[in-house]
Amino acid sequence: MCLVVAPVASAAQDLDVNLSRGGDDLRSEVRGAMSLVGLLDSEDSTPQALLAAAQADYGRIVSALYGNGRFGPVVSITIDGREAANISPFDAPASIERIAVDIEPGPWFKFGRAEIAPLAQGTEIPETFRVGARAGTAPIREATEAGIRGWRETGHAKAELASQQITADHPAQELDVVLRLAPGPRLRFGDIVVTGNEGVRRTRIREIAGIPQGEVFDPEEITQAERRLRQTGVFSSVAISEAETPNADGSLDLALQVAEQKPRRFGFGAELSTQDGGKISAFWLHRNLFQGAERLRVEGEVSGIGMDGEEIDYKLNLTYGRPATFTPDTEFYLTATIEQLNEPGFSSNQASISSGLTHRFSDELTGTFGLGYRYIDTDDAFGERTFQLLTATLGATYDTRDSTLNPTGGFYISATGTPFLGLDDTESGVRFTSDARAYAGLGAEDRFVLAGRAQLGSVWGPDIEDTVPDYLFYSGGGGTVRGHAYQSLGVTASNGEFTGGQSFAAISAELRATVRENIGLVGFYDAGFITEESGFAGDSDWHAGAGIGLRYNTGIGPIRVDVATPVTGDDAGQEYQFYIGIGQAF
Repeated sequence: MCLVVAPVASAAQDLDVNLSRGGDDLRSEVRGAMSLVGLLDSEDSTPQALLAAAQADYGRIVSALYGNGRFGPVVSITIDGREAANISPFDAPASIERIAVDIEPGPWFKFGRAEIAPLAQGTEIPETFRVGARAGTAPIREATEAGIRGWRETGHAKAELASQQITADHPAQELDVVLRLAPGPRLRFGDIVVTGNEGVRRTRIREIAGIPQGEVFDPEEITQAERRLRQTGVFSSVAISEAETPNADGSLDLALQVAEQKPRRFGFGAELSTQDGGKISAFWLHRNLFQGAERLRVEGEVSGIGMDGEEIDYKLNLTYGRPATFTPDTEFYLTATIEQLNEPGFSSNQASISSGLTHRFSDELTGTFGLGYRYIDTDDAFGERTFQLLTATLGATYDTRDSTLNPTGGFYISATGTPFLGLDDTESGVRFTSDARAYAGLGAEDRFVLAGRAQLGSVWGPDIEDTVPDYLFYSGGGGTVRGHAYQSLGVTASNGEFTGGQSFAAISAELRATVRENIGLVGFYDAGFITEESGFAGDSDWHAGAGIGLRYNTGIGPIRVDVATPVTGDDAGQEYQFYIGIGQAF
C-alpha cells in the first residue's frame, strides 16, 4: 500500500508512505499520527523542520501501531536514501528531494494475560481487556481508567495505577498485561475554597454547588456541582479541583474557581409574518439581583403590528428565579404577567401572578409545583365575561433526547395538571395537557430520522360556555396541525359561534433526511381532532395536513422552512401555509 503526498515548495519533492500490510483504517491511523503529512502542507516545511518531524515520527508511528494491536513493527524513514534517525540535526541537508516511509506493521497480537487488581466491588472492566481479545494500548488504558473510576466512586479519591507489567511474546503473538492499582484511603469531602467570585456571595456559591461536606467522596457530586453552577447563567466558567494531599482527618479539600459574567444583559428581537403581522420584543435581565445568583427578567412584546388595530397583542412579563432553594436542585420562581390577547376565537385582557418550585430529580426528570391567581376579562363566542381563578400547577418532564433543537434519538414526555378554583361566579375544574415525542436515527451517522409526536389535552368541570377561553383547545398552525391556519380549527357552539373545544388530540410524523452536510429535507403528516365536551366525548371530525420542509444546519440548530397544505376539508390541496423558525418542528 502506498500513500503519496504531492510536493510543497522546494523543501521536498515527494513523500511516499508504504505499508506492507493492513487496510484503509490502519493507513488512516498512521497518516493521522505522522507530523510529516501536515508539515508538507504548511509554509514551515524547511529541510530542518522536515528532518525533525521525520525523527519524531518513528515514535508516533510505533505508538499508532501499538494502539492497533501490532507490537512487532519495523519502521524505516529515509531522506534521500539516508535513514533519518542517523542524520544529525547539525548535518541537516540543504534540500530534500524525497522522503520514503516503509512500514512493516507486523501481525496482530492478542492478550495472553489481562489482569487488573485490586478492584472495587461492582467495577466493570471493558470486554476489550480480556484473554484472547485483540491487544492494544486503548484497551489497557480503558481498563485502567475503569479500575480507578470504580475506586473513586466508592470514596477512594486518590486511587492510582501503582505498577504495570507489559510483556510482548512475539513467537506466540501475545501481549501479557498485569496492572496493579493502589486505592488509597477512603476520604470525605473537606473544605470548599471558593475563588474568583466578585458579586456572588461565597456562601451562596457553596449552597448552589451542593457538595455535601463531611460525607464520603463521590466524583459525581463534583460533576453535579459544576452543572448546577453553570445552569444559573451567572458564571462564564466553573472549575472544581481536588487537593493533591488529603488532610490528616481523612478529608479532602476542594478548590472551586468561578468567573462571573456581567450581571446585566438586555436584548431585543423582531419578526414578520404575512399571517400574524409584525412582532417586536425586548428584555432586560439581572443575573445576580441580591448577590445570591438570583435572576430577574423583565420582557415585553407587541405583536400583530400592521394588521387590524384591534388585533394588536401586548404582553409584559416579570420573572424572578432563585436557585438552590431548600435543596441544591430546587429553584424558586415568581412570575407576574399582564397581557392583551386577540386570538381567532376570543380576545381578552389578563393579569396573573404565580410562584412555585422546580426540582430536578435526575438528568432526565424534572418536576414543577406552583400556585397562582388569574384575572381574565374576555369577549368570545359567549359574550363579555370576567373570570377569577386560584390555580395549582403540577407538572413533570422526562427528556432523554440527544439534542433539543435537532434530536436524532431519545424520548421527550411532559404532562401538566392544573386544578383551578373559581372565585365569584367562575366555575372550578381541572385542565390536563401532555406532549410525547420519540426519535429514531436510521442509517450511517443517522442520515435518516423518524420522528413522532402525540399531544393530548382536556378540561373537566365547567361547561364549555363557562370555561376560561384560553383553557379551551384550538388546532392549526406550526405547533399542532400544519397546513391549516393558526387556531382556525375548533368547534361550533350551541349558539352557532366558533370557539375552542374542551378536548384535543393530535399526532405528527416526520421523516428527516440529510442530503448534504448542512442540508436536510423533511416530509411530514399531521392530524388532530377537537371535541366540544370533556374526556373526548362528543362528535368530532379529524383534520389533517401534510407537506415538505427544508433544513439548513447552522451549528446551533437548523433553520426550518416548511410548506404544508390541508389534506382534509374543502380546501384540501388548495391552500398553503408557510412556516419559518429555528430548530425542528418538534
